[in-house]
Amino acid sequence: MQTRLNISGHPVHPLMMTLPLGLIVVAVLFDFGALLGLGFLGQVGYWTLVAGLFAAILAVGAGLVDLWDVPAGAGKRRVVAYELVNLGMVALFAIVCLARVDNQAGAPTAGIFLVELVALAAGGYGAWLGASMVRDFRIGAEPADDLPTEVIFPIDARRPRPPQPRAPRSARTASTWDRR
Repeated sequence: MQTRLNISGHPVHPLMMTLPLGLIVVAVLFDFGALLGLGFLGQVGYWTLVAGLFAAILAVGAGLVDLWDVPAGAGKRRVVAYELVNLGMVALFAIVCLARVDNQAGAPTAGIFLVELVALAAGGYGAWLGASMVRDFRIGAEPADDLPTEVIFPIDARRPRPPQPRAPRSARTASTWDRR
């Protein structure tokens, strides 16, 4: 599927999703370290989360632009679910940031950390949905007719491949040099 936002034919949205997910995972790890007693990691985690939120807002915006190019059907329903999950994750992390704005340097409370874990799980589910869009519907990937014939995975990876005809035994046992 071709998208409006691309660089040299490659969709931008999948590229943009890696930065916010990485920043958010690291922010949660920093907050966990702050809960374990390394207090300075609380402030690092807070500002890493703020950077992740800004990157996530840009990535979700790129995903919404790509949403207009998806044809109606099961693929579009998957894209809408993907966008809603990602928006929910961003909303939960925005609530965490707003709750911690008065105590940026300290460790988060156990309740805030629990909300971070729930939001992180939503982000993991969103990443799985994004991968399934590419695998099942080729959304965010190059069109199937442009793929070379040596592609290892079928377009629908859940369906087994049909059996391939085998070469005669004499051709299989001959070395590469003998076939030339």
